[in-house]
Amino acid sequence: MEKKPKYQRVVLKLSGEALAGNLGYGIDPDTIYSIAQQLEDIHDMGVEIAIVVGGGNIWRGLSGSAKGMDRATADYMGMLATVMNALALQDALEKLGVATRVQSAIEMREVAETYIRRRAIRHLEKERIVIFAAGTGNPYFSTDTTAALRAAEIEAEVILMAKRKVDGVYDADPLLNPSAKKFESLSYMEVLSMGLKVMDTTAASLCKDNNIPLVVFNIDTPGNIIRAVLGEPIGTFLGGVEL
Repeated sequence: MEKKPKYQRVVLKLSGEALAGNLGYGIDPDTIYSIAQQLEDIHDMGVEIAIVVGGGNIWRGLSGSAKGMDRATADYMGMLATVMNALALQDALEKLGVATRVQSAIEMREVAETYIRRRAIRHLEKERIVIFAAGTGNPYFSTDTTAALRAAEIEAEVILMAKRKVDGVYDADPLLNPSAKKFESLSYMEVLSMGLKVMDTTAASLCKDNNIPLVVFNIDTPGNIIRAVLGEPIGTFLGGVEL
């Protein structure tokens, strides 16, 4: 018997590192193809998928700012990096025959649509995957905040946050502290009060205020995006409700 997805409209938050795969930088074609295949399977289940991509595999605004670059300029460069990632992901999806649209928060008509909320929702209703690029279009905001904002705008049921090297939220960095404790579920108040580095505080507050649950999971394990959509107990569930 075919499993039924738990969610019908989702926002998948992909970090730039997730697209770099084991290369650690740039865009790994094999990794992007693997992600695209999972998205195709989810799409075939009838799930409406929106994706927010980061750009850390190409450029990190905070790193540039720390080395003396103007923060706004560094952040705009990061936004352009997300557009490159979005186009690469679109190419992989369309090679599999999945209709896709890239919407950019910065106008660049030759390569992407300009973000319009109603148009994005219409694309989803027409069974197209929508990839949101260029963050919010404003410096000083992360792509985590973009994911929370877009999820609220399109009325997504959940944000699926795909991480590399970690399989959920811990009370300390599990890569540095082997005895770090993993949380199965958390409320946003706990995330904020404990100062857990799941997402920035702006994004966490936005999710809390709009009652948007979030699942943090490891993308390195093949099939985990599908498991998250099916509602299987992987990673950490944020929102105060057990999976």
